[in-house]
Amino acid sequence: MRIAKSLLKSRSFWALAFLSAVVLYRFVDEFQKVQSERIQSWTKTPSADCAVVLTGGAGRVREGFDLLVNQNVKKLVISGVYSNARLREIMPVWPFYGNLSENDVVLDRRSETTYGNAQQSLPIVEALKCRDILLVTSRLHMYRSYRTFRATFPENIYIEKHAIIGGRFESSVWESGFEALKSLFYSFWAY
Repeated sequence: MRIAKSLLKSRSFWALAFLSAVVLYRFVDEFQKVQSERIQSWTKTPSADCAVVLTGGAGRVREGFDLLVNQNVKKLVISGVYSNARLREIMPVWPFYGNLSENDVVLDRRSETTYGNAQQSLPIVEALKCRDILLVTSRLHMYRSYRTFRATFPENIYIEKHAIIGGRFESSVWESGFEALKSLFYSFWAY
């Protein structure tokens, strides 16, 4: 009993309680923001100089190629590609896409994280002289991706979200919670 009373009077207890409340509040806020992202791939027809596709989820690369073949973008950057992968392995249905030129597709083989995607894509986007980009990733991943890219890219490069369905239409609470946790972690150092 005496220990409990002294603990409640302790400054370190109240500091820890306050810190825990702040982290919980931030986590809930990140969770709501992750959940509030909308799918753009079916709702509008965007256009930009370039598209940057973040690998790691179903349908993302195909969506990028669809944007390129439909001439919504002039160049396609696929970020986070396995180091030994070749373009035709990434997109085996390439022959069915008509007159695409391999010169319009750039593979970033160095990125392993969302932060790396942004860091490695920036020099490519600048070399291609892209004034605006479509950021292609899943709806679940879009909030953290967009914030990371916006913190990395200069303001003169416009970034438009182009979220797709990655797997199921609705993410589970666990998937959203894990993404919110990653977003919370990123908020401390990446954006």
